[in-house]
Amino acid sequence: MDYTSKHKILNLIHQEVIPAIGCTEPIAVALAAAKAAEVLGTQPQKIEVYLSANILKNAMGVGIPGTGMVGLPIAIALGVLIGKSEYGLEVLRDLTPEALEKGKCIIETKCIHISLKENVDKLYIEVAAFSGNDQTRIIISREHTNIVYVEKNGDVLEDCCSSCRENIKECCETEELKLSYALVHEFATTMPIEEIRFILETAELNKKASETSMRGTYGHTVGKTIKGKTGKKYMGDTPYTRMLAMTSAACDARMDGALIPVMTNSGSGNQGIAATLPVLSFAEDVECSEEQLIRALMLSNLMVIYIKQSLGRLSALCGCVVAATGASCGITYLMGGNKAQVSYAIKNMIGNITGMICDGAKPSCSLKVASGVSTAMLSAMMAMEDKVVTPVEGIIDEDVDKSIANLTAIGSKGMESTDKLVLDIMTGKTL
Repeated sequence: MDYTSKHKILNLIHQEVIPAIGCTEPIAVALAAAKAAEVLGTQPQKIEVYLSANILKNAMGVGIPGTGMVGLPIAIALGVLIGKSEYGLEVLRDLTPEALEKGKCIIETKCIHISLKENVDKLYIEVAAFSGNDQTRIIISREHTNIVYVEKNGDVLEDCCSSCRENIKECCETEELKLSYALVHEFATTMPIEEIRFILETAELNKKASETSMRGTYGHTVGKTIKGKTGKKYMGDTPYTRMLAMTSAACDARMDGALIPVMTNSGSGNQGIAATLPVLSFAEDVECSEEQLIRALMLSNLMVIYIKQSLGRLSALCGCVVAATGASCGITYLMGGNKAQVSYAIKNMIGNITGMICDGAKPSCSLKVASGVSTAMLSAMMAMEDKVVTPVEGIIDEDVDKSIANLTAIGSKGMESTDKLVLDIMTGKTL
C-alpha cells in the first residue's frame, strides 16, 4: 500500500472514531445550540430549531446524559447554558446539578420551538437564537460536528456549503479515499503495529461504559439480564454470552443517559460500541496477543467506516447491522480466518439481518445491538467452516464489495419510504 493511501486511511479513522457523551443526534443539536449562544454573546430569549426527519427520529426517545430526562428540549437548554462548541460531541461535559435546574426552568418558559425541516440532508440541524435585537443562525450538516453556516444579525460569518443553506439535498462532497474490502483488509493486517495501536483506546473507553452499566441499573438492563441468574440458567456462561452482555450493557447505559463517554464510529456511539466490544470480549476469552487484538479492532472499525461511506451517516437501516458486520470480521480474524473467510462473514451478515429498521435512538437499541452481535458470532463460525451465503441467494453477489453495495443501496434508497412511515408512527403516538 502506498504512503498516500495509508495517510488518508489514518486520517479517516481519526476523523470517524472519536469520543462522545450521549446519543450523537441530540448532542449534535446541543452543539449547534451552544454555538448559537456563543455567537449571540448572551443567553437567548428564544430558540428555534429545525431538524431533518432522521435527526428528529433519533433524538425523541433517548436519555440526555446526566439529566434523567429524555428528548431534545433539555439538550437544547443545556447547550445554550453550559455547552462549549470546542468540546464537540462532549459538549455537555460541564453539566452540574445547578445547570440542570436552570435548564428545566428554560423549558418551562416555552421559549424553545422545534420543527421538522423538509428537503434537506438526512443529517441537518439548524438553530436560530434570539435576544433583543440580536439573532444568530447555525447550521450543522452531513456530519454531527460539521458546522457549515454561521450568521449573526444578517452577516454571514461562515459559509462552508451554500447549498445546505439553500436547503438543497445535494451538498458539496469533501474529497476522501474510497475504501474497498481488499484495501480495508490489507491496511488492518499489514500496517506497522505502532501506527495503529491507538485503536486500543476504543476498546478501553467502551469497556469502561460497559462496566459502569453492570454496576448500575440502566435502560432495559439487557446486559445484566444476560449475565444474571436467568441468563446463566438458560444461556449459560460462555464466550458468546459474555460478548452479548458486555456489548449490550454499554448500550444500556449510553441510551439511558449515563454521563459517560464512549468511542463512536461514523457518528454513532452504538456503532462504536458494537464494532469494538464483541471483538474485545472474544479476544479476552481466547487470550490472543495484543497485536492480534489491535488488528482485529482495526479491521472491524475500518469495515464499519467503509460501509458507512456509501450508506450515509443516517438511514432507515439500523446501524448495528453495519457495526456487527465489522465485529464479525474482527471475530473471524481472531479465529484464524483468512481474507476469503473474513469476506464470507460479511456475506453471511448481509444475507441474514439486512432490513433491520432504525426506529430512533432509545433504550431498546441494546436489544438490537445484542441481535447484531449474536449474528456476528454465528456468521464468523460459519465462515470458519467455509460456509457462506451464495450469489444465487437474495442480495448476495460473488463480489463482496458488490454485496456491500447492495446492502447500502437498500438502506439508503430502498428503505426511504420505511423511514417516513416510521417517523409518522413515532410522531403520531399518543403517550
